[in-house]
Amino acid sequence: MKYIIAGIAVLVLPFLTKSKAGPSMKIDQPYTVDSLGACQGISYQDGRIFLYGDREVGIVREYRQQGDSLVYTNKEMKLTRNDTDVINHPTGFAWRKNAPFFIGISIRLNKEGTSWRAVIYCVDWKGLQATRRLDGNLLNTIEDDACIQGTRPEYVRYHEKWYVATADYGDKGNEVRLYDPKNLSKAKKTSDKGVLFKKFVCTPWVQNLYWMADKGLLLLIQDQTEGRKWRFTYVDLAASIASGKQEVVKIVDIDERQDELEGFTFIPGYSKGIAVTSSRRDNVNWMSITW
Repeated sequence: MKYIIAGIAVLVLPFLTKSKAGPSMKIDQPYTVDSLGACQGISYQDGRIFLYGDREVGIVREYRQQGDSLVYTNKEMKLTRNDTDVINHPTGFAWRKNAPFFIGISIRLNKEGTSWRAVIYCVDWKGLQATRRLDGNLLNTIEDDACIQGTRPEYVRYHEKWYVATADYGDKGNEVRLYDPKNLSKAKKTSDKGVLFKKFVCTPWVQNLYWMADKGLLLLIQDQTEGRKWRFTYVDLAASIASGKQEVVKIVDIDERQDELEGFTFIPGYSKGIAVTSSRRDNVNWMSITW
């Protein structure tokens, strides 16, 4: 009997160890940021914070951190060209220094959620910030036809090379896919040769992704059910690619919030973060993270 118990312990221990390796998370301070429409995501870039949403047109606004507040810098970018809305529902920013910049858009074409249109735009990010419009700054439009239910681009690093990861939203066949950024920037569709590198199966309702480079973890920013309740799923990227399915380190559910979680970013140091929702009130939420 003692050998059986010892064998069970050997099998169970790695999973317990993985669970303990993940963080605990709690909301410290929710507050409301206006003029975004329904906020769809957040991007932290070298001390600057960008919130994006779907006001009367797709919109990006820049903020700076002041304590536990975000201060608007009076810089607003409209995702329009020739005064026509182009990226009306942005669902992800893939930003990295000296690399192509991508914005995703996901549109449900029917109420059943069986038909989607997903597009990844390659954008001159510096140009967009300078002119505050897409005119002259929209470099390429890529149909994400390799997707199942939408697109949420984010840079990740795997085996010393950078890729653009993206994920599906719906409840069937969800995947995380890794695209070659150079080939993606020139492609017409993600099914073109040389674009898709690897993929693995993941759980439903992924709203956005966040890459934790020094930990090798990919954070799936999710809803627990369609459009409701917050979930943060930390997965081991390398292990997930190797197995073909998400290898979970920790799942953190925030049951106190019933609204739709859209995006999240850590502030450097991994002890603080900001979660954003599509709600009209309390759409920006400072969080504490304990490892």
